[in-house]
Amino acid sequence: MEEKEMKPQENKMGVMPINRLLVSISVPIMLSMLVQALYNIVDSVFVSRISENALNAVGLAFPVQNLMIAVATGTGVGINALLSKSLGQKNFERANLTAVNGVFLALCSAAVFAVAGALFSRTFFLVQTDVAEIVDGGTAYITICTVLSFGIFLAITYERLLQATGNTIYTMITQMLGAVINIVFDPIFIFVFDMGVAGAAWATVLGQAVGAALGIYLNAKKNTEITLNFKGFRPNGAIIMRIYSVGLPSIIMAAIGSVMTFCLNKILIAFTTTATAVFGVYFKLQSFVFMPIFGMNNGMVPIVAYNFGAKKPDRMTETVKLSILYATGIMVIGFTLFQVGAGFLLGFFDASDYMLEIGVPALRTISFHFILAGFSIVCSSLFQALGHGVLSLLISMVRQLVVLLPTAWLMSLSGQLALVWWAFPVAELASVAMCAVFLRYVYRKEILPLRQA
Repeated sequence: MEEKEMKPQENKMGVMPINRLLVSISVPIMLSMLVQALYNIVDSVFVSRISENALNAVGLAFPVQNLMIAVATGTGVGINALLSKSLGQKNFERANLTAVNGVFLALCSAAVFAVAGALFSRTFFLVQTDVAEIVDGGTAYITICTVLSFGIFLAITYERLLQATGNTIYTMITQMLGAVINIVFDPIFIFVFDMGVAGAAWATVLGQAVGAALGIYLNAKKNTEITLNFKGFRPNGAIIMRIYSVGLPSIIMAAIGSVMTFCLNKILIAFTTTATAVFGVYFKLQSFVFMPIFGMNNGMVPIVAYNFGAKKPDRMTETVKLSILYATGIMVIGFTLFQVGAGFLLGFFDASDYMLEIGVPALRTISFHFILAGFSIVCSSLFQALGHGVLSLLISMVRQLVVLLPTAWLMSLSGQLALVWWAFPVAELASVAMCAVFLRYVYRKEILPLRQA
């Protein structure tokens, strides 16, 4: 591949007014992630038309899907942070090395999940339930998603390369194309070809593969600040270590989420399989609220990392303040929607009367943690961007394993399912308290010295 001319001049990350910069970078990502959330919901909506057991099969598969996304996005966080910092320091050689090693890590991750999915998918479901329809459908679904996971890993990696250089409009295009493919082919594979739950999986991996292909093309043609040259490529241990020094805590953090979901499903299924179906639906619906914030964070991280490398603390703090403000606003909207429209939302999933009976109070109770979560999410992303991913990891571990799961288990001993859902707001209170303490520490350690220099 012909070398692209390196331009040493300051890019927009270092000079554009922060509010305009944050909005211009984040909004395309937020829109594309909203579309992703929408097609996840649509996926479950179509599956729910088969049966509640089919919906449960997809819901119980969530921990594995979440783990794949965790590895892909966590590695992407590391790539994004190191790449943006390198560009801020005008270290273009390290930026290029970061990019090619990032792609290598994506392929390695896909290979690991392909082998694990082929060998252990059925075992994963048998541990959770003995309902044959759930086991068979879930096994088919997760086997397809893992064995063909190269699409999601490459798509997310190439999107992160575009994000790190401020080309988020192209990220939006790749994600939206993948989403459209999924939405279009879901009903075709599920109902027209009569493939059932497996059809939803095939539509998903097809959308991911198409998105990945477009991401590769756009990086080759439109991303002028980095050069992806794989000729004579050898893995760079130092670069990989730096990627994972930031990304690994993020991966573990999200993996903890998979553990939490798996264990909570075990608690809920002791009440009824409908309870796990409600929990699965909640995760689909809440993604519509959380995805825009994650999208905004994907815009925030390269801005913070770039200006950290460029030693511009005022731009860093302004970015964080605005991100917290916008995140909280989005969460208030989500909270209101869940409080007012819980029954309406569940209706999209062909909810039975019993599912509505337990699902409406569940959504209303869980959504109380939305108001606090915006602050926690932005803080965690900030810690990762500044190389303190271990703090984000600690927050996640305490929130989900030390507080949420034990609280849910203790509440379950009452025999009242409605009390179990209060574990979410309780855990979020612990998360906010820890974030406030760690934010003060990171500010004094990383940002204040830049002001005093």
